[in-house]
Amino acid sequence: MTTKLKAALAGCLLSAAALPALAADGAEIFSAACAACHNEGGIGNPGLAPALNRPGFWSALGNQAVPYVSGVLVSGLAGKIEAAGQSYIGLIMPPVAGYDDADLAAAASYVLQDLGGLEAAATEADIAGARETRPSHADLRAMRPEGE
Repeated sequence: MTTKLKAALAGCLLSAAALPALAADGAEIFSAACAACHNEGGIGNPGLAPALNRPGFWSALGNQAVPYVSGVLVSGLAGKIEAAGQSYIGLIMPPVAGYDDADLAAAASYVLQDLGGLEAAATEADIAGARETRPSHADLRAMRPEGE
């Protein structure tokens, strides 16, 4: 390898290291932060965490889908819920910690679009707004459609 080629390769590597990180990948963030309970593909864990791959649920939320998923990510969720005919009682989903607004928006959008079949997407502003208002678990449960 010539000295010029080595210098060019070294320059490319240094330039690449200086680039900002690529946009967050919602599926990767979901896998890292959510799949331990909700399973890969959001298929759920009976008795532990409801399935998230339920387009009917997300569609029934209507214009509340983005505020709901944003609120759950930043506030967590506890208390009795019914999901797809199963009761989830006494389990607590903690807030998703350690991720910035862009990461959580990407994960929320993955849930809404890829698992929920919606065209809706969460933005950094949606996550920041949820962080600011910190919806209560009762408020989040009240947003859920009956029986979903």
